[in-house]
Amino acid sequence: MRALVVVDYQNDFVTGTLGSDDAVAIEGSVCGRMSEYIENGDDVFVTKDTHGTDYLRTAEGRLLPVEHCIRGTWGWDLCGRVAELAGRPGCRILEKDTFGCRELMDILRDYDEIEVCGLVTNICVIANAVIARTANPEARVTVRRDCVASNDRELGEKALDVMRTLQVEVL
Repeated sequence: MRALVVVDYQNDFVTGTLGSDDAVAIEGSVCGRMSEYIENGDDVFVTKDTHGTDYLRTAEGRLLPVEHCIRGTWGWDLCGRVAELAGRPGCRILEKDTFGCRELMDILRDYDEIEVCGLVTNICVIANAVIARTANPEARVTVRRDCVASNDRELGEKALDVMRTLQVEVL
């Protein structure tokens, strides 16, 4: 069994408050992976970074004082074609209030292959790749470099290096 985890491809991370040209550029690759998984009958899990209006008073908000992905706002919505594909059968949207999606620990236990893609490489992508590796140590866990992006390219590359040391295949 295969699972694709699409991390936080939301407006605020693509063109909004924490967006980048690199995030915009990966949409086609991410959608291509989603389409392949959907067509093959594999499972797709799409995470949504989700914060409340009290974000700036949270621990994360104090350390990253940029409001983003506030529930119910445009920035919180999934972006572009990812939003359309996420509504298809075989896709499940998971809200998360921190970098890693806690629900994935239980969900990913039974998969032979787990692919992680999305945003931001050096924060939420790496956190969820670690969750995938932890949830299922025998699974093949992969990240495609053309399906991830960071608003800091250097940190994104370093995150890919760290993922390799954690036995996540970077393709």
